[in-house]
Amino acid sequence: MTSICAYSDSLNFFRSWLSDPLRVASVTPSSRSLARLITREIDPRHGPVLELGPGTGVFTRALIERGVREQDLVLVESGPDFAAVLKDRFPASTILAIDAARLADGRPEISAGIGAAVSGLPLLSMPTRKVIAILSGIFLHMRTGGHLYQFTYGPRCPIPRPLLDRLGLRARHVGGTIRNFPPASVYRISRRQPFAAMRRTGD
Repeated sequence: MTSICAYSDSLNFFRSWLSDPLRVASVTPSSRSLARLITREIDPRHGPVLELGPGTGVFTRALIERGVREQDLVLVESGPDFAAVLKDRFPASTILAIDAARLADGRPEISAGIGAAVSGLPLLSMPTRKVIAILSGIFLHMRTGGHLYQFTYGPRCPIPRPLLDRLGLRARHVGGTIRNFPPASVYRISRRQPFAAMRRTGD
């Protein structure tokens, strides 16, 4: 990425944060260090890969560098400004300009199942009901053995233990990086029980 492009991305993030700080958790894009950390366990075998809140595509680019084909990426971005950037940069990917809470409505683009998901969504700033809808939608489409990778700026997993238990999920700390502003950690979220049971507890 050129310095001009990086400056433009930072400016876009800052403007988006000013207009909606609850939707855009940071004033700057995620660092390459965080991008490498959150994607390091994903490879081409996991396609299709779902990315939530890709912004300007820092994690998207890292997924492609990991060998995931651009056409195997499904990018969920509700911000029209960021969605336009993604369409220009990753034209072969599938871009869903929807709220991530609507994933459970039925998405033919990922009806065959995803092998992994990467999330840049600010879960800590969202109501519990919305977090439940997002997680339920992700794991509704997740193949057996698949994982969600979620980063956070907080000191612990952004999904509280009682909510993980309610949805039949478990979280494991993958690692952290101080080479990000602010410093961030990544958690791997996976199923602890069949989704049928998870769906009943989430109703």
